[in-house]
Amino acid sequence: MNSNIQTSLTRLYDDAFNSLGEDSLSTSFDPDWRSPGETHQSADRTFWRPAVQSEPVDFSGLANAVEAPIHPDICAFYGSFWAGNLEATSAEGHVSLIQLWNTDDFDRLVANLIGHYMAKQRINQPYTVFVANTEPDSEFFLSIDNKTGKILLEEAGKPPVREVESDIATFLNRLTPVKQDPGIY
Repeated sequence: MNSNIQTSLTRLYDDAFNSLGEDSLSTSFDPDWRSPGETHQSADRTFWRPAVQSEPVDFSGLANAVEAPIHPDICAFYGSFWAGNLEATSAEGHVSLIQLWNTDDFDRLVANLIGHYMAKQRINQPYTVFVANTEPDSEFFLSIDNKTGKILLEEAGKPPVREVESDIATFLNRLTPVKQDPGIY
């Protein structure tokens, strides 16, 4: 696993706690949707801290489905922590980093990534794995190119718009966390 990615994620979470406060990371509480990262509840909120995945999620099922190995940066990004989405800003604007809440969330992610793969196949585009959303009202998202590891800005059903960064660790190091509830994307 790429320790640079886990280090970059850890720095980003530490920045969130240091600048936004200990209870800055929260989401709506759902008693049927629990996470190893939950620390406590208050009224209708659950507060969380990233919890290291003792056994990183396994992308072999996705690799079999897409008949290609999954880029190690993708495995490291999604296999580091159990956490809620993290809101941040970059030079390009708002970013909502997609994180895994629990093992069921991983299963849902894999199902979505298989659908994304099929859509990419239909339009004859290289396979990418989405890792972040942009503005809530936008159709744009950020992905990792499965062959190169580059971070790309994409719009669903279209070729990538542009390269945003050479790799996910470098991109994460450019982000600044913000206190904002994740939007509906």
